[in-house]
Order: sequence, then structure tokens, then C-alpha cells
Amino acid sequence: MKKKYLRPLSIFVAVVVLITLVLNFGANFWLRNNLSGYIKKNSNYNVKYSSLEVDMFTGRISAAGISVRSKNSGDQNTIGLEGSIDTLSVSRLGIYDVLFNKTISSNNLLLVKPDLKITLAKPVDDKTKKKRNPVLFKNLKISNGNITVLRHTKQKFLEVKDLELNVENIQMTEESMERKLPLVFDTYDIKGKDFYFGPDDVYAVTAQTITTEAGQMSIRNFAVKPLLSYQNFRRFHPNDKNLYDFKATEMNFKDVALDDDKVALSHAHFQNPDLKIMTTSAKAVRKKKDLNVTVNMEDVLFKNAKISILNPNGTPKLSAADVTLNINKFVMDSETSKSPLPFEYANFSVAGKQINFVTETQNINIAALAFNPKAVDIRLLRMKPAGQQTTKTIMDLDVDRVRLNINEFRFVENKLKLDVQNILISSMQGKIQAAKNSQKKKGDYSGIEFPLTVKNVELKNSNVAYDNGKAVLILNNLNAKIQNIEMNAATVKNSVPFKTGNYSLAAQKLVYNTEFYNMSAGLLTFGNRSLQLSDFATTPKVSRAQFIRMIPAERDLYDVKVKQITANGIWDLLSDNQYINASQVTLNGMNANIFRSKIPKDDVTEKLLYSSLLRKIKMPLFVQNLDIKNSVLEYEEDTKRSDGPGKLTFGSFAMNVKNLNSGKMKGKPTQVAISVNCRFMNASPMNVKWNFDLLNRSDSFSISGNVADLPASRVNPFIEPYLKVRATGMISDLIFNFKGNSSGLSGILNLKHKDLKVALLKEDGEKNKLLSAVANIFVRSDSGQYPESVPVDNVPRDKTKSFFNFFWKGIEEGLKKTLIGKNVENTEKAVQNTVENTKAALDQNKKDLKDTKQNVTEKVENAKDKVQKKSSGLKNILKKKSE
Repeated sequence: MKKKYLRPLSIFVAVVVLITLVLNFGANFWLRNNLSGYIKKNSNYNVKYSSLEVDMFTGRISAAGISVRSKNSGDQNTIGLEGSIDTLSVSRLGIYDVLFNKTISSNNLLLVKPDLKITLAKPVDDKTKKKRNPVLFKNLKISNGNITVLRHTKQKFLEVKDLELNVENIQMTEESMERKLPLVFDTYDIKGKDFYFGPDDVYAVTAQTITTEAGQMSIRNFAVKPLLSYQNFRRFHPNDKNLYDFKATEMNFKDVALDDDKVALSHAHFQNPDLKIMTTSAKAVRKKKDLNVTVNMEDVLFKNAKISILNPNGTPKLSAADVTLNINKFVMDSETSKSPLPFEYANFSVAGKQINFVTETQNINIAALAFNPKAVDIRLLRMKPAGQQTTKTIMDLDVDRVRLNINEFRFVENKLKLDVQNILISSMQGKIQAAKNSQKKKGDYSGIEFPLTVKNVELKNSNVAYDNGKAVLILNNLNAKIQNIEMNAATVKNSVPFKTGNYSLAAQKLVYNTEFYNMSAGLLTFGNRSLQLSDFATTPKVSRAQFIRMIPAERDLYDVKVKQITANGIWDLLSDNQYINASQVTLNGMNANIFRSKIPKDDVTEKLLYSSLLRKIKMPLFVQNLDIKNSVLEYEEDTKRSDGPGKLTFGSFAMNVKNLNSGKMKGKPTQVAISVNCRFMNASPMNVKWNFDLLNRSDSFSISGNVADLPASRVNPFIEPYLKVRATGMISDLIFNFKGNSSGLSGILNLKHKDLKVALLKEDGEKNKLLSAVANIFVRSDSGQYPESVPVDNVPRDKTKSFFNFFWKGIEEGLKKTLIGKNVENTEKAVQNTVENTKAALDQNKKDLKDTKQNVTEKVENAKDKVQKKSSGLKNILKKKSE
């Protein structure tokens, strides 16, 4: 039975094979002789070839000596072809798709010595309004080819010469260019020269040679060149921020793989890259379109790079030479492109030299930089002023080295996450000029992932000057440390946007210059728990005469020297919540001179009492104990009539102040207690107790004390030039006890004295005996063994005068009552009238004496005239007689 069907089946198969062979032979014969004419008649091309072989069943086509030319070169809806191909071989061509679906697909395409100019058709057909079908080749091989590809607009798109290409699964259409991947393939082997690629109307990508070997692509003299001048770029692309110009002598890529939306390679090395960016004044516009290409690179290296960024006016903004950048596991995709740093990485390192950066106010130069996620090292940092700005701080600094050790440096949800272990700044020299017309603006911290922390900051061996426009602070041999700096969501709301832990500062020399003073110190150490200042001095920059001419109204001139100032406690001077809580402040070895001249006009502004002045301090302030030891305090005052300044001296001066405060620190006492012990006029022991309460709004106070064993002559250095009075005798004890407030003062005064006399002086310093005798008539020269205290009642306060003037008025009132009597006003009038009468009598005597002298002179002159007349008459008589 099987044999019965086997013979007909074999005959059928043989017939089918025979027919197939005949059809294949016939098709080949027909195609060989008629394909050229058919293509010419039914296509848009004129095609010639010297030989052709076609296998209908396998889809294999082989041709040689081919030339092709488009019939209508101006037709933008068809691909334009012009040129020749020495040999063409296509395997597994979908002939049916070519003839009926107008798509080209093949397993393999071989082109030998192609010399072609290809003009791409429009991405969308004008008639069908459909996108064109892609050209698909599983494998493409080109040998010794010269190919030029133009856009449908005749703009050059791609060009390469001497091309040797072997690519698998390649796909190329103008539509793919929109994804920035004009070629998509799996594996490749390429060699060529004079490469050109024009992705758009702004840039052209060129390379002198491209070669591959063992999976590595090498490109020589690569460049991305702008096709437009800077002026035309701004004209035709007004919304674009930057124009780029890039070149590199050599680029190496290994294991390149292109997928539909992915670029991957194991490494990308750029030798001697040179990047130039020309910025415009256009505002940066965030593009809504996400990056639709994923780029993966295991290792990226830019070696010996140059970078230049220019401002719109052509001046440099940033430049760097000899930069080396290495990035490991580089990834850029649609998500990372939204971040300020548009890519991710596993690790990176940057090293560069001669880096210059110019801002509106600063010109910054870095001799050498090294930077990676764990450390930053900056050598020879220079910051110089770039202009005369008044609204921003300007720095003129040279820094030998800046080093950072970093615990964490990364981006989290488009924000910088930074944790720094140490920052070390070595040898900073120069000046910081504060903004003169500072415009406070809220800082933008939206790009920071909080908290941002710095564990330690250290400044070593520095010399810095800070000028705020009114005064200059100079710190020599400065060393400083700050710990636990933190910036968080709460701190950035403050004027100082961070908080700190412990800090310390030490300087071998401090200088602070103001309009009238030079302040200096030999050694300064300062932290958040202690302060030490040695050899502190505040000395006038001008003479007393110059100072008097410079001030518009009365003002004190200070000359202060202190051997040592120390303070202990806790305080915060770096945040918005500033406070001082000191347990002990000591000034040891102070020598202070205070000079005031009465020559300028009076300062009639209100002088607040000390309790009111302390309340005006805005920050919480509390000093538990303040001591001034081993000191000297001098006060000098002169007037227009004084012969030099009068001088008061308080030697061996010691003062203790308890609870010095501003009344703003909760839980702290507000009662201020002051005690003073000194040698008045370097001779007599003086003791003072002074108390007031900050919370008492009427500024009530009490002050009591005494001066003992004071020779009256000791006060002559003050009263002689100032009051033209000289005193003699002894003040055994002067005791006072006053209470007062902002309105007035009352109390008692007790004076024990002996042989007290005064001498009123003439302008030349000589004693006026008559007036002195008159004045001493009214002065009680002896108080007796047990003098009575006199009341001091309702001494009014002149609010334009200081507290010490107010206090002296109380002493003066008590002295008047003690020395003149309780009926002070009448006695004063009597003394005044007596002195005036005495002066009037003296003046009258002087006048009478002068008149008498004048009369005598006149009589002498008259007598002389009479004698002369008689002599003249006698001469005339004798003359006549002789005649």
C-alpha cells in the first residue's frame, strides 16, 4: 500500500522542485536582464549595474558595478540616492515586503566601496501623513566607503570617508535622531576618517579618525563646533542659556552598546578635552521634556582638560587648566536629569590647576584642587575684589591650603546631603570688607537636605583684618576652632542660618581702629566659656586739641590700658538668641584716663542713669561678679578759662560689681551692688557703696561712702586750673549717704576737717590776698572733734548731665552747708556781695589812682609849657637889645 502512494508523491515533489527551479531560473534570468528597466520605469531611481544575481527563495541578491541616481532630486518624500557601489550583497531580503509593503528588511547587507550621497526623506509623508517605515538590517558591513547623508532640507546630517563598518542589528532613520540616537546597534567594528555629524542647526560633531580594535573605539581630534556665531545664536535662539564649543585630541570608548533608548559602555576616556561655554543673558528655563535616553558608563575619564566659561560681555567667568575628572558607574536618565546634579555615580575624583572664577564682586583663583566624595584639598586660594560693590561683602584674601574630610556627600531627592568631619584652613592672610549698604535677602536653602553638619572647623596661623566701614579689626597669628556646626530647617530662619557647639579663638595680637581710637591687645583667647585679653589698650588717634576741634559737642576722650582681662561663664554670640551669662569678669592692672573739655558746646541730650542704660541692652546679660583690681583711674576737665585741665586721681583703684545685668535673664537677681575702694588723689582712702535695682522703673539708687585723711592741698591739681582756688588744711573724714532716683537726690553729709582755708587766685596764679581774706571770713576752718551731719535735701537732677555730675551736686550741697552754714543761700549772697563790693572798691581805687596820675601828668605838662614861654620871651628881649 505504501508503494502505491510513494511513486505519485515522488513525481509530485519532483514536479514542484522542477517548477521551482524553472521559476527561480526564469526569475533570475528576467531580473538580470529586466530589473534595471523595471526599477527605472516603476521607481524614482535610475539604476545601472554590470552584474546581478537573485535568489527568490533565499532572498539573496548580489550585484556589482552599481550606479544609482534619483530621477527627481527635489522630491522630499522619497529618499534621494546618488553615487556608486562596487559590490552589493543582500541576504534574506524580504522581497515581498519591498514590492508590496515598501519596507526594507534584511539579515545582511554588504557594501564594497560605496560612494554615496543619501538625502533622507521627510519623517512624515506629505501624502499619507504617516511616518516612514524604518530601514532594518540585522547585520551591515561596509568596506572602504565614502558616505554622505543629507537631511531633506539638504543640510548635511552625516558624513564619513574610508569607512570600514561591521555592525549588527543597526537601525537608522531621521525619526531616531529625535531620540539623539541616529544609530542603534548591538555590536560594532568601525574605522573611518573625516567624520561629520550634524544633529541640529546649532552644532556639528566632527572627528579626524575613528577606529575600533578589540571592542575599543578610538576617536582622534573630536570636536563639537557651533555652526552659528555668538551673535546669531542669541538672535535665533533667544531662550537658550549657553553656546558650547568642545574638542578633544583623543577619545576612547570600550564595549559600546546602543539600544532603542540606552547607551552603555565600559569606559569613556577623553584626552586633552577643551570645553568653552559662552553664556547669554537669557534666563534659564527648565525644560519640561524629560531625557528619554539612559546613559550607563562604568568609567569616565577626562584627562588634562581645559574649561572656559565666558560672561555675555566676553569676560571670563570660569576657567581651569589641567583638569582631570574620573567618574565611576556614571548613570544619567529621565529621573537623574531632574536633579541639580543630572547624573548618579558610585565614586568620582576631580583634580585641576589654575582655576579662576569671577563673580560680580570677587575674582577667585585656585592654584590646585583635588576633590572626591571623601575629601577636598585646595592649594593657594586667592580671593581678590572684582569691583567696587557696596551691597555685598568683599574679600581680599590669600589662603595657603583648605582641606575637608567628608563623611557623606550625595544627592537625595534632588537635594545635597552633606556631612563634613573636618575643615582645616591654613594660613589665611588678608582683609574682609563688610557691605556698606547691606541688602538683607532671605537665603534659598531649597537645594539642601537637612541637616547639613560640619563636626570641626579649624583656622590656623592666619592674619585677618575685618572692616565694617566704621572700624577695622585686625587679628594676627589667629587660630580658631568651631565644633558641631549644624544647619537645619529651624536655624535657616534666623539671620545666622546655623548653630554651633564649642568654639575657641586665639590671636597673638589684636588691633581695632575706630575714628578716634586705636585699640590693641597682645594676646587674645576667646571661647564660649572663657575670655582672656592681655595688654589691652585703647589709645586716642588724635591729640586733645584735635579731638576738641573734631567733636560737635562735649564728649569724653579715653586713654585706657589693662594688663589683663579675663572672663568665665557661658554665652552665645553667634545666633539670633544671643546671651551672656558670666560668673566672673576681672580687669587687672587697669590705667584709665578720662578727659573732657568744656570748650565745645554742651551736649544737651538726656543722659540716662545706669539702671536705665542697662535695661536698654537687648540681649539677656548677667555678670555674677565683676572685679577691677590694682588699677588707676584719672579724670581731667578743662574750660575756656582754665590754665590746663583739672585732674582727679583714684589710685589703687578696686571695684567689685555683683549681679551686673540687663534684667532680661529669667531667674537671675536684678539688684546691682557696687563697691569701690581706692586712694583718692593717691593719698586718702576712699570707700563707696552703690546699689540699684534694674526692675525699678524710677531708677532708684543708694550711694554711700567716705574719704578719710585727705590733705586739702591734694585736690589743688583739680580746683586750681578749673576754679582758680587753692586749698590748705586737712579733711579728716568726709562721709556721705544719699538716696535718689531719676528726679532728685537726698541724704546726709558729715565733714570732719581742720585748718581749712582757701586762697582765691589771680589769672597769673598768684594769690589774691584781699579776696582770699574775705572768702575765709565765711568758711568754717575747723569742724570740731564731733561735727554734726548736715541734711542734703531735694537736689534736683539735670537730665542733660551724667550720674556723676548728679552725685557731685549732692556732695557740693553738703559741703556748702558744712563750711558756710545751714543758711547757705543767704551766706552765699553775702559772700558774693562782699566779694563784689570788694572788687568794686578795688576797681574804684584803681580808677581814682589812675585819675590822680592823669591830673599830676597834666600839671607837669602845663608847668613845662609856662617855662618854655618865659624862656622864649627872654630870648626875644635879649635879641632886641642886641639890635
